[in-house]
Amino acid sequence: MTPLIILDAGPVGIVTNPRESEESRACKAWLWNKLATGFRVLVPEIADYEVRRELIRAGRRKGVERLEMLIDEIGYLPINTEAMRMAAEIWAKARQQGWPTADDKALDADVILAARANLAGLDGVPVIVATTNPGHLSRFVSDARAWSEIP
Repeated sequence: MTPLIILDAGPVGIVTNPRESEESRACKAWLWNKLATGFRVLVPEIADYEVRRELIRAGRRKGVERLEMLIDEIGYLPINTEAMRMAAEIWAKARQQGWPTADDKALDADVILAARANLAGLDGVPVIVATTNPGHLSRFVSDARAWSEIP
């Protein structure tokens, strides 16, 4: 069964960045290759939020348009009540075990993403979270890798 790939904010930001760096070209090529070879790739709502808020703050209207185009092209994974409740449990357990991923008063996007990814995999579909920082996420999901390390 082909895994579902869920992008975190890092790869989403790289793919939608208008600056043509070596990294952005490589990430775009990787993404289109995954799609062409039958992978389903989704932008989770929390990653959209993280990238979108910064684009809006910086007044980058074209960046928001690129983000919208990406979501239209590959798909979107909305947050739901079940994910938010699971995220609260993950957040609390992480702190109880001494593993905070963000300030106590911060909205912890990593645990929201992890919860949503874990729920997406409940129907037996393998899920890979593509990220630029697998360290935090790998504590909370079974498979989090740097996007460039996903063959």
